[in-house]
Amino acid sequence: MGLSTHAAPILAPSELPAAEVINPDGRSRVILVCEHASAAIPESLHGLGLRAEDRLSHAAWDIGARAIAMRLSELLDAPLVASRVSRLVYDCNRPPEAKDAIPAKSELIEAPANSNLTEGDRRARIRDVYEPFRALLAETIAARRSTEPVLITIHSFTPVYYGAFREVELGILCDTDDRLARAIHAAAPSFTTLKTELNEPYGPADGVTHTLKEHALPAGLPNVMIEVRNDFVADAAGANRIAEVLRRMIESGLEACEHSASPAFEKRHSG
Repeated sequence: MGLSTHAAPILAPSELPAAEVINPDGRSRVILVCEHASAAIPESLHGLGLRAEDRLSHAAWDIGARAIAMRLSELLDAPLVASRVSRLVYDCNRPPEAKDAIPAKSELIEAPANSNLTEGDRRARIRDVYEPFRALLAETIAARRSTEPVLITIHSFTPVYYGAFREVELGILCDTDDRLARAIHAAAPSFTTLKTELNEPYGPADGVTHTLKEHALPAGLPNVMIEVRNDFVADAAGANRIAEVLRRMIESGLEACEHSASPAFEKRHSG
């Protein structure tokens, strides 16, 4: 990407790394991803000018998503690649050219320090937050090619958005490859009473499938993005409960795909 190496690092040595792999030796085919796992803002950015009450809001991170992903990592024995920096510093589920990769405003919450960034500022954020995350995920996938990996990203969403209450409680999202998403969605009624929808409350048109497009689709990897309404996972008990439901849905969806005539899965077995 030709990013400048001259700007001072955003993260102090004590704040590194920008991304981590949890359970790297997990034996599952599944590779979990949590791009919005952390609300941490490097000291060098002075809180981005956020109000104190916004530092742990849904704008800064996906509330409960890391807890769900951590429990799923245990239940599935799957590696988990997670960002350790707030998405208000850089949203790792957005490409560098996306306007909302470094948002000055997220819904009604403002991050004043993200307004009027210089090109050097943007490049430093990309270099120190996005590129390490992107490289770590790519390396994790590459190291596990023999397991025929499946990419699953874990997110949460706020119940009220721009004043409107969202009826959907669990979203199963996909881009151009919808096979695993549809299989998991079809399995949902067997395991949960949560109102579950495909490509809600977001979809590809909203620019939220970057990780799937970057790391799964080009390689033909089965993939899905899961969104949980965050009022169900605001505490550890809720996150653990939802993780158990998702484990069953994921396993059922994968089994259904294995026994279908899905080209994406046939490709894995054709050599």
